Amino acid sequence: MRGIFVTFEGPEGAGKTTLIQQLYPVLEKQISRKIKLTREPGGNMIAETIRQVILNPAHTQMDSRTEALLYAASRRQHLVDNVIPALNDGEVILCDRFVDSSIAYQGYARGIGVDGVMDINHFATDGMQPDITFYLDIDVTIGLERIQKHRTNEMNRLDFESLEFHEKVRQGYLNIAQSQSHRVVVLDATQTTDKLVEQCVNILLQRFPEIFKTL
Repeated sequence: MRGIFVTFEGPEGAGKTTLIQQLYPVLEKQISRKIKLTREPGGNMIAETIRQVILNPAHTQMDSRTEALLYAASRRQHLVDNVIPALNDGEVILCDRFVDSSIAYQGYARGIGVDGVMDINHFATDGMQPDITFYLDIDVTIGLERIQKHRTNEMNRLDFESLEFHEKVRQGYLNIAQSQSHRVVVLDATQTTDKLVEQCVNILLQRFPEIFKTL
């Protein structure tokens, strides 16, 4: 019995992390499988160490291809340590970001090429794809305003990027959503978190009824 791999994507300030945190206890009551929360880059000691290197604001001179390779390396370790074992145990994984982030941020926004980023990540993941991806779409200016208003952690390297960069990220995501419509579900991130949780639960129930408890 294989598990279900659910990923969440979006530009800065879309509210992915908040949605995942509020979705988890709702799903925990309704589904019959164990649920694992995780994130990228990160999820385990090695991947979290790589995350610190990638997002360190002191590393503004990092080469774009170096960045893409570090994300892919972190992703590989995350898959081996966290995702694959959980899927083999039949768990439902809620993951904050996956390959789509690399395509949007490095492939589109950094301009190093979608095909190259896809090749790097195909090698890192051995072609693994999420079963479903929720993409939270939001106007870039609104997302960045949210971050400035609600930030509780330190600035990271992406916070110093231009508005044009973040616009390219969003357009990259929209391109992915259009080309991968069988996998990517687009949600309006300006809705309340409660509404987004409700939509995610309903969509998961439609797609994967076997994981939900029977009444």
